[in-house]
Amino acid sequence: MARKKSTGGVLIDVDSDGIVRQRLSMPHSPRKYDGRFWILESAKGTFAAVDLASGRVETIAELPGFTRGLAFAGRFAFIGLSQVRESNIFAYPAGRPRERSPVRVWVVDLRSGQIAAFLRFEGIVQEIFDVQVLPGIRYPEILEPTDKLVAVSYTLPDEALGDVAGG
Repeated sequence: MARKKSTGGVLIDVDSDGIVRQRLSMPHSPRKYDGRFWILESAKGTFAAVDLASGRVETIAELPGFTRGLAFAGRFAFIGLSQVRESNIFAYPAGRPRERSPVRVWVVDLRSGQIAAFLRFEGIVQEIFDVQVLPGIRYPEILEPTDKLVAVSYTLPDEALGDVAGG
């Protein structure tokens, strides 16, 4: 029996080898945080808590796109949101916008489920695959491969240099 992407996802407890929940909508980024278990249902654009004993899924927030990438800090969840691609062959939920929403990292308050903030990406960024919180880092940077800092940002032991292309 062929599975549909929109309802074919499962959550498995690897310790017991049992299925916790079936019929999930492209589950992504399962995480345990603050005594609860969290998932994103990418095809629905939702952020949810799962009761592992009953399999009950409680939607915390609905977001306008494809949810992938989840991290936590304090009472906040940071959720990556990619554009919905027309090439996706799942049935996007009725009533949800299909326009090419901007790529963002949404900040959701775990106590209320409300959006607290977001970071919007401009330009050619179309997808986010994961999100991480970097505690204590105030000004992170993303370097281009040709940036001069890339050449001096790491070291290799002398014996490994022979394995490097052009070394």
